[in-house]
Amino acid sequence: MRRIRRETTEARIELNPLIDLMTFLLTFFIYAVVMMVRVDMVPMELKQFSTGLPAKPTPAATISLDLDGSIYFNKEKVKLEEVAVKVKAAKDADPTTVVYLAIANGQGTLDRAPVMQDLWDRLNGLGVAVNLVGKPKEKAAEP
Repeated sequence: MRRIRRETTEARIELNPLIDLMTFLLTFFIYAVVMMVRVDMVPMELKQFSTGLPAKPTPAATISLDLDGSIYFNKEKVKLEEVAVKVKAAKDADPTTVVYLAIANGQGTLDRAPVMQDLWDRLNGLGVAVNLVGKPKEKAAEP
């Protein structure tokens, strides 16, 4: 039997991949150091004012409609006839009051649509802007 002889090649180190790798590492570390630097404003002492008033949050009135048709005004259970009176009193106390209407999600024991329509009509008669509150709609999976 005959043996096949292979030529042995000398081992050599290629410098091009090594230079590419070192350039990549150098670029990465320079970028990482730049991103680690915290940018602050110029340090300065601010003048204090003694006549300023602290900021107050905008007053809000919340109306909640529960699954069983119960109505709550600022977490206090009220009747449908009392809601308009309470909202008007809140608006008279502070005209910047914002009104939010939240409706419980789910299947209730009674149809809440007529209750909501009646509530909406009563609030609309006051000339009050009512903001509906709810969870954002979940995005459907794209095909």
